[in-house]
Amino acid sequence: MSDCNHDCSACSKKCADAKNEQSFLKPANKYSDIKKVIGIVSGKGGVGKSLVSCLLACKCASLGLKVGILDADITGPSVPKSFGITERAMQDGECLLPSVTKNSIKIMSVNLLLENESTPVVWRGPVISGVIEQFWSDVRWGELDYLFVDMPPGTGDVALTVFQSLPIDGIVIVSTPQDLVKMIVAKAFNMAKMMNVPVLGLIENMSYYTCPDCGKKLEIFGKSKIDETANELGVPVLAKLPVSPELNSLVDEGKIENAECSELDDFADALK
Repeated sequence: MSDCNHDCSACSKKCADAKNEQSFLKPANKYSDIKKVIGIVSGKGGVGKSLVSCLLACKCASLGLKVGILDADITGPSVPKSFGITERAMQDGECLLPSVTKNSIKIMSVNLLLENESTPVVWRGPVISGVIEQFWSDVRWGELDYLFVDMPPGTGDVALTVFQSLPIDGIVIVSTPQDLVKMIVAKAFNMAKMMNVPVLGLIENMSYYTCPDCGKKLEIFGKSKIDETANELGVPVLAKLPVSPELNSLVDEGKIENAECSELDDFADALK
């Protein structure tokens, strides 16, 4: 092809000149039986990707599905805090053991391995990538219907490690209403396309705020562009999540499993 850069590792094209593709997939350990792996991604930080990961896991668990969360946001882990998990992860003779929440959601995060959760993770990219691979191959996940991977923001080397090392069956892209995010969503979408990973759809966080007095939905962060963006990319809008002070309080208290999020009902039902 005229525009070929001869780097087949990040190319979705199937051409006659393609080199034999080397697989970077890491095998899960013999104690893990994971049916589907879904990445929760965003092109930038601060859009609520970890919140969506936790809410989806909680919603699926409430439907009777066996779920886990692999916190791949190594430098900014927040999943254990949302569930109120503070004890360090244990290990047996062969594997790391995930922490288990009240509703049987299995979680592995770097914060579960640190002596103090406020200790910064000052590691270079290759070390971070190695930890993510270990969270997949060295954790005794057991039987899971879905493993949600809370991915780091952006499209850099760590995100690339997740796409190449884990058998991602599909991704959900999280965004917010601002115009800037439209471009960021496109970056995440195009990276998934390059890596031959299906995009299941978009979720817009902080989409609106419902006035407690009149019930009117107020677009306090600007008019939503998610439907327009989804139409351009040819993917569905899975949910529009509101700004919720009550939900924020539950996260701060480590009680996210008590949250009600009916906006995710349809998507969770589809997963089931």
